[in-house]
Amino acid sequence: MKLGGKVAIVTGASRGIGKAIAIALAKDGANVVVAARTEQDGGRLPGTIHKTANEIRALGRRALAIKTDVTKEEEVGELARITLQEFGAIDILVNNAGIDVPGKVLDIPIKRWDLVIGVNLRGTFLCTKAVLPTMVKRRSGNIINLSSVVGTRMISFDVAYGVAKAAIERFTRGLAEELKEYNIAVNALCPSLTDTEGFALVMPGVDRSGWQRPEMWGRYAVFLASKDASSLTGKVLSAEELAELGADAVN
Repeated sequence: MKLGGKVAIVTGASRGIGKAIAIALAKDGANVVVAARTEQDGGRLPGTIHKTANEIRALGRRALAIKTDVTKEEEVGELARITLQEFGAIDILVNNAGIDVPGKVLDIPIKRWDLVIGVNLRGTFLCTKAVLPTMVKRRSGNIINLSSVVGTRMISFDVAYGVAKAAIERFTRGLAEELKEYNIAVNALCPSLTDTEGFALVMPGVDRSGWQRPEMWGRYAVFLASKDASSLTGKVLSAEELAELGADAVN
């Protein structure tokens, strides 16, 4: 357990890839702060921050469930403050919170464009900004951002999401250069089609049997979280690239 005793914040961790990453980090020894907006069942998608936190506690780890809108600076600041108050450190940040509202640029309302850019890109920036002071002070840390193949692959009616993810990749590379001197690693995971609750909702009739699984990205997040800036930083990594680096060896 390379992450034994580490403290991780995972955003968007009530379901999907975020939940899988939170559980995987806990299995490898980390205590986890579960951050997302969903506190109660009853919406169109299953999962809550409290359910994820309870699963982590069942593994013998400590967990906090903190309702957080990553587009709001005050809530993100409170997320970091409470984490430091309860755990005394923030070693790992996983910027997973995201949203996609497909539509042609011609038709998409400005409010929806701002929502996609806000949750995916602004949220990544705000959460990173909130944890950096403690990481810089301790001269260690690991930041993992979530990109997507949509950032570079042309997919119809998904320009807003693609723009946000492309910007996250540039943010990852630039931030990694800024933080090398503090031994803070910054990398991004780049999933392709992954069988999540969100896809099941919007694409109920599609055969997803051959798609990637959230649990795989959980393993890959553990792999990245175990690296420091001297060994791996500034990379945007697909499943194939991670496999070549030996990430599949993570249990």
